[in-house]
Amino acid sequence: MDLSRFDGKHVRITDKWGQTFTGMAEYGNYNFLECEYGGDEDGIFIEDYLIYNSQIISIEEIEVHGTVELWTDRLILRRYRPEDAEPLYQYLGTDPAMYAYSGWNPYATLEMAAETVRRFIDSYEDDHAYSWVMDVDDVVVGTIGAYDYKGDRIEVGFSVVKGWQGRGFATAALRKVLEYLTETEDIPCVTAWCAAENAGSRRVLEKSGMKLINTAKDGLVVGGKVYDRMTYEYRRELVPRLK
Repeated sequence: MDLSRFDGKHVRITDKWGQTFTGMAEYGNYNFLECEYGGDEDGIFIEDYLIYNSQIISIEEIEVHGTVELWTDRLILRRYRPEDAEPLYQYLGTDPAMYAYSGWNPYATLEMAAETVRRFIDSYEDDHAYSWVMDVDDVVVGTIGAYDYKGDRIEVGFSVVKGWQGRGFATAALRKVLEYLTETEDIPCVTAWCAAENAGSRRVLEKSGMKLINTAKDGLVVGGKVYDRMTYEYRRELVPRLK
């Protein structure tokens, strides 16, 4: 069976013991699996599970919506897990710089972080809920999500842990999310906003292909401070049909 064609696709696998695995497929070729696992055939990884070719009874590509696992060459965008609450509290909730320009801190205490993570997990039943953890080699380096879906548009926001900023992870994550929302989820317009003084976020939005459409003078008040509010927009490119 040619498993390589399923690499990077969402699949459903049934193995010879009747177990079913659903998720993003990562192809493992013969040489890699022989070297790393002592196997003598190729296989498919779904998260931490390895299913060898000879163990697969059926595999099919499936259509998925909502918060699906997304991959870039730099990181994985995955769903929240209960154990994410502690690092999110430690690295985002206790750092005032992380919410200086938004005033929004859902991880301010460990209890709040656990409740926030639980709400995100519960929301995954909704096909238009989009909440991801940025994961680099099993380390939580940030979060990204899209909210307030209104049929033809949705708003996106992100945070990156201070020690991981400036390495391009936010840009890579946002580009992947913009592509997924517009091309796969068929949402024509994605918006975002930031304080004019937040140079880091502005760079990420612009490098990701979002366009500045409005600057509201004194449009944002956070912690008693007043900022200009910059609104950005991303629209999918419409390819003309050939006649």
